[in-house]
Amino acid sequence: MKARFSLLAAIIPFLLSACGGGSSTPPPPSQFTIGGSVSGLAGTGLVLQDNGGDNLSVSANGSFTFKTPVTSGGAYSVTVFTQPSSPAQTCAVTNGSGTAAANVTSVQVACTTVTHTIGGMVSGLSGAGLVLQDNGGDNLTVTASGSFTFATAITKGSAYSVTVLTQPSGPAQNCAVTNGSGTATADVTNVQVACTTVTHTIGGTVTNLAGTNGGLQLENNGNDTLNVNAHGAFTFAMAVDDGSAYAVTISMQPTSPAQDCEVTNGTGTATANVTNVTVDCGHNEWTWMGGSNLANQPGISYGTKGTPSASNTPGARDTGLIWTDTSGNVWLFGGVDFTNTFRYNDLWKYSAGQWTWMGGSNLANQAGIYGTLGTASASNIPGARSGSIRWTDSSGNVWLFGGRGYDVVGGFGDLNDLWKYSNGQWTWMGGSNLANQKGVYGTVGTPAANNIPGARRLSLAWVDSQGSMWLFGGAGYDSAGSNDQQLNDLWKYSNGQWTWMGGSNLADQKGVYGSLGMSSASNVPGARQSAVAWTDASGNFWLFGGSGYDSTGTAHAQLNDLWKYNNGQWTWMSGSKLGGVLLGQYGTQGTPSAANDPGGRYLAKGWTDASGNFWLFGGNGYDAVGTLGYLNDLWKYSNGEWTWMSGSELADPTGFYGVQGTASPDNFPGGRDSSMTWIDAQGNLWLLGGSGYDSTGTVADLSDLWMYKP
Repeated sequence: MKARFSLLAAIIPFLLSACGGGSSTPPPPSQFTIGGSVSGLAGTGLVLQDNGGDNLSVSANGSFTFKTPVTSGGAYSVTVFTQPSSPAQTCAVTNGSGTAAANVTSVQVACTTVTHTIGGMVSGLSGAGLVLQDNGGDNLTVTASGSFTFATAITKGSAYSVTVLTQPSGPAQNCAVTNGSGTATADVTNVQVACTTVTHTIGGTVTNLAGTNGGLQLENNGNDTLNVNAHGAFTFAMAVDDGSAYAVTISMQPTSPAQDCEVTNGTGTATANVTNVTVDCGHNEWTWMGGSNLANQPGISYGTKGTPSASNTPGARDTGLIWTDTSGNVWLFGGVDFTNTFRYNDLWKYSAGQWTWMGGSNLANQAGIYGTLGTASASNIPGARSGSIRWTDSSGNVWLFGGRGYDVVGGFGDLNDLWKYSNGQWTWMGGSNLANQKGVYGTVGTPAANNIPGARRLSLAWVDSQGSMWLFGGAGYDSAGSNDQQLNDLWKYSNGQWTWMGGSNLADQKGVYGSLGMSSASNVPGARQSAVAWTDASGNFWLFGGSGYDSTGTAHAQLNDLWKYNNGQWTWMSGSKLGGVLLGQYGTQGTPSAANDPGGRYLAKGWTDASGNFWLFGGNGYDAVGTLGYLNDLWKYSNGEWTWMSGSELADPTGFYGVQGTASPDNFPGGRDSSMTWIDAQGNLWLLGGSGYDSTGTVADLSDLWMYKP
């Protein structure tokens, strides 16, 4: 019974439905898909989610559809479950939620890459032109201290590296980066660029400073002062900016003892630390450089001819010849000893602090070997002599004329032979090979092959701008053959011929002075020997002192008149036109004055410095109180005034040698005459020997070598 009832219950609804009768069951609900499109996707790992559960991985731009549909009228809510990486991106959903009434295709997922700006702070910037760079390509010009940000952002998670591409200039600076590299996970704002101005120290070396705590004060750029108490290295406390000028000067000279220091390499533009400024306090100081501090030392140290040696030393002598060659080597020829007994014709070269015996004899009083006139020979050698003149031509050849000594047969007297030394050989160029010859004057102003000055010694010589040699006076022979007289004839040697240019062809003539400072064709210095000559920067010839005749025709051993020769005329410039006891007017040491005048003297030495100033040293003459003797006073003539620079104002001072090789304000050569001098490439005076006082006060010939730094 139960079974039948169940079956009927199942069949009846079916039958009713088939017959169209009775109520029906509603159909199942409709379902719709949810989707849309993704744009801008560059990274990987994007996962979308619908209604918090249906996850969809998206790997590329384009359309997408979730797998699980929603029923009609059901809600949908599309979100980003996982953002992309590599590169990191942020994807944003629009039209992502609603009620599904049909398939949804309007959901938009727009992805943008995550970037971060790179920046920080610049501090201390004062120059112009700073350029920063990020990752070797993004350049940023920074003009002032403060914050900065590069224009190009970088992808999140990417590396950044901030560097300085161009350092600032004007002033030059050195900017350093800290916190400049890393990985950007957010905007970077902590890069620090600290700029400091590039500076350089200014310094150098002080040499020859004699005292300690003696008052030397240096100054840089007029505001940074430095007291220096000992020689050696120094550095100013204040550095200067790169590219800035520096100017080191001396604001106070040493006073204990008094010294005259001088700066070289003191100015320039600092592009690195400056260490080459030199402050030399050996200026206006003497340095004993070699030879003996005792008088009358024989030349026993000739060594081997042609071989330099530290032990080689020319013997004590005076009135020899000194010259320098084009390489700066110094040459010495001949001279005479203090007793006037021995004359030499040895030839020496001084180079790198050593003497080399180059030629001639190591024995005294040798006759000349003349060879053939005009022909050079290795065996030729002038005879031993003293008191010659010499000059150097434009080719570097050395010429020698006259002096007192030995001729070709060993005869002794005054000479008028002319020699040239070139390429290591002597050539007899003119004049006689016999002593004591009278002059052949010819016509004033007219050159001639037969013209020749008479034999003479202790003349004066100048070289003009055309390379011609001029000769004045000396002691010797005039046109009449008068023996051993004073001369005032003026000669020129040019193109192989002599020309008598002025003065008298007869000996012992008085001076015609005219008016002080006024040139005249009739003016002429009196006949004399042993004066000092020099040429100024304008080519004028100058003459000072000597032994000879004043304006009255009276002979005096010591004169102090100063003459200038230019445009064919003589001008009396200063000093007395009368002989006698001509005292030195010294004034204040180091101070020029129109009232200053060296005392009358002969056999002094003179030279010109690079500025054209004339310097006068020693001689035999009168001091400040009228005492006659050997002098060691040093004078400078500049701008028409004399300045007493150093040495004693009293005659016959003993030499103070100090330590060999060390300059000192206490060092002085002893009083002397007839020294031999030269000027080196740095403008220093070198003085060799002469006749005078050694370190013990002994008077005789000297072999000491001194250097004076003006």
